[in-house]
Amino acid sequence: MPRWLPRAVLLVLGLVACYQLGSWAFHQLIGLLVNVLIAFFLALAIEPAVSRMAARGMRRGLATFLVFLGVFVTSVGFVVLLGSMLAGQIVDMVEGFPRYLDSVINTINATFHTELSRLEIQDSLLRSDWLQKYVQDSASGVLDVSATLLGGLFRLLTVGLFSFYFAADGPRLRRALCSVLPPAKQSEVLRAWEIAVAKTGGYLYSRGLMALVSGIAHYVLFAVLGVPYAPALAVWVGLVSQFIPTIGTYLAGALPTLIAFTVNPWYALYVLGFVVVYQQFENYVLQPKLTSRSVDIHPAVAFGSVIAGTALLGAVGALIAIPAVATLQAFLGVYVKRYELTEEADSATPVSRRPGRVRLPGLR
Repeated sequence: MPRWLPRAVLLVLGLVACYQLGSWAFHQLIGLLVNVLIAFFLALAIEPAVSRMAARGMRRGLATFLVFLGVFVTSVGFVVLLGSMLAGQIVDMVEGFPRYLDSVINTINATFHTELSRLEIQDSLLRSDWLQKYVQDSASGVLDVSATLLGGLFRLLTVGLFSFYFAADGPRLRRALCSVLPPAKQSEVLRAWEIAVAKTGGYLYSRGLMALVSGIAHYVLFAVLGVPYAPALAVWVGLVSQFIPTIGTYLAGALPTLIAFTVNPWYALYVLGFVVVYQQFENYVLQPKLTSRSVDIHPAVAFGSVIAGTALLGAVGALIAIPAVATLQAFLGVYVKRYELTEEADSATPVSRRPGRVRLPGLR
């Protein structure tokens, strides 16, 4: 047996053991790593506001706390407003359910010549086996729901704590990162950091501005139609349609359409039509103007990045996909060298799209 064979076997076994240990540790810490990634992008988003307040003489810790306080108050106000709206709608539906049930029973009796009674139907439902089984299953699932809520609250606190430290100690974190790199790499890290801050902040700024415009436009429609809870519905449409990628528009328009249907079925059709028309206006007129300087990426690239982010990290990946791709595109644009087009490449461009050339009618 060669002398190197035992060492080679031990080396291979050691590498396999290290790989297994690293894989196990990664799967155990994947939740923490995702929380840190969310916190990092959140810190990048609030970095411009914190830096602006710190430039005026305020301590970064206090500036970060004030920014987080504003975000927290806004989020709580939105949740309370939306919760009161839903609670009111649920109370109205519960109070009007007996009248609706009587109307349905009367229609069935008149059509099929039956003698159904609401009291008999309610009594049979209360004594049914499936209802009792459903109540038992719901009671046993209360602990699971409570554990899920506590887990979500702990995750939210973890993200908030990490993002607070990332934003408050941003300059110190950059210095610590650059201190372990050679001088030639330090400038590249600082440039990438500045681009990430600009793109992430610009993305949230443009989305917030579009949410404001969308909320105002939909509020005018809801107020004209007399849809209840118009302010809350306008805030819902503005935020959900802008900050939930791909399907946010459909989720945002479903709730006001349903509530408008309870007022008048035609109102639901009006709301649905307005949502579709406004979405086209936003995609082709409003969004290109607002995002041309902040997040200038092709719509196909944005859509593909959202799909890829969803496949990798779920809803979190969908939220951070666009600013991440915009940062990467801007960073690579600094190092990618561009050249003048040759005559052959320029001849492949359609005449109507070449700069400085006009396509005359009747000419092909």
